[in-house]
Amino acid sequence: MPVGRIIKRSIFTLMLAALGYGLYYISQALPILAGYGAKDLCSCVMVAGRNPEDVIKNELGTSMLSLGTFHVNFEDSSATGSVFGLGKQKAIYRKGLGCTLVVEMNEEELRHQKIVRANALTLNQDSLDWPMGNRIADTTFTGIQYEQLNAAIDLAFEEPGPKKLRRTRAILVVYDGKIIGEKYAEGFDQHTKQIGWSMTKSITNALVGILVKQGKLNIDDPAPVPEWKNDARNKITLNDLLHASSGLKWEENYGGPSGATNMLFKKKDMGLYAADVPLKDEPGKVFYYSSGTTNIISRIIREIVGDEAYYKFPYEELFYKIGMNNIVVEPDAGGTFVGSSYSFAPARDWARFGLLYLQDGVWNGARILPEGWVNYSSTPARGAPRGEYGAQFWLNAGEPGNPKNRTFPDVPTDLFYADGFEGQSIFIIPSRKLVVVKLSLSQGDYLDDNAFLKSIIDALPN
Repeated sequence: MPVGRIIKRSIFTLMLAALGYGLYYISQALPILAGYGAKDLCSCVMVAGRNPEDVIKNELGTSMLSLGTFHVNFEDSSATGSVFGLGKQKAIYRKGLGCTLVVEMNEEELRHQKIVRANALTLNQDSLDWPMGNRIADTTFTGIQYEQLNAAIDLAFEEPGPKKLRRTRAILVVYDGKIIGEKYAEGFDQHTKQIGWSMTKSITNALVGILVKQGKLNIDDPAPVPEWKNDARNKITLNDLLHASSGLKWEENYGGPSGATNMLFKKKDMGLYAADVPLKDEPGKVFYYSSGTTNIISRIIREIVGDEAYYKFPYEELFYKIGMNNIVVEPDAGGTFVGSSYSFAPARDWARFGLLYLQDGVWNGARILPEGWVNYSSTPARGAPRGEYGAQFWLNAGEPGNPKNRTFPDVPTDLFYADGFEGQSIFIIPSRKLVVVKLSLSQGDYLDDNAFLKSIIDALPN
């Protein structure tokens, strides 16, 4: 056969292969885009009470999401999404549970799941003093430079670029247990529920801590995952999962189809999906940030608590005890809370959560988290290269022998924080008796958190 014909055939074969891969990639990516949009739209409207057009314009109006078409249906409390009419996904709202994607099951089955919900509290927090309520004393505190503090807060809402990509929506500062600074973007206020994204991982940490305190879990025991009993994964401990050093082969990539995106937008039982991956590294040795391992933990919590008490558990054992009365944690289609990502709460509820950890897990004299749990959570995980991760919290530790090389060089080293996609943060600095909450929709021009926190600290008494 002539060489020219061979080359042409080779090129044609490569083009067919590339086309085939492209079509396959698109078929995998479209349901993820549609699912992200449907779920986010449903939650922002049904849980947070926002205007659908505003959500579509802001949350879903940039990058590849702008290719999608998204709709809200108030008649059946749902939202749908598709991309060029393909990959259609639907999320439904259920009172007390938030929104859930209808995946790997039919909608009727999802709507008729037997779930024993926690009773919603009827008390009016606006009539109670902070922190159990929302009533704030109109007083100033000696030694605080309020002009400097307010300037730092105002700066966080400024947009340095013409595209306005920073989109700060809430800043709240708690010093020595009291709110000393608070500001919201237009359209948001102290009652607006806002998504925590991966700050939810830190809530999962607290739920494990409560079960440890109750004697129902031991972090040093092998993780109670039935699928791991008869292979090398049975050496993975709960401590390894909490420290994101399980050794499991996982891909935490949000730029396209991956373990993380397939789990969040295509799978009924996220924890089961994440558990069904092979071992790559020796457990406890290699740090790899993973939403999958957090959802494995969520599944473990459900198994330990049991379904009769499971849906009440976080509310009755944690949230209601510290005044987080307005938070909603959302389950996957299989009924397990998405402990890696899906929670909505007002800024003050997020601040209450930070305050619990600032107070070493004690609230109004009652111990919520076991003694030593906060220290454990804020101690670097083995394998984290710069010591920047603890147990479902990020840390401000530096490299061994080089403590200045840390994430926030101008902030005390005892800072630890919950962190979420697009700029959600609860910063906790015990040495300064400080909790700072920042909620946003940042998609560029991110706030310089180091300079921001330094400005707040500089405004406080020495």
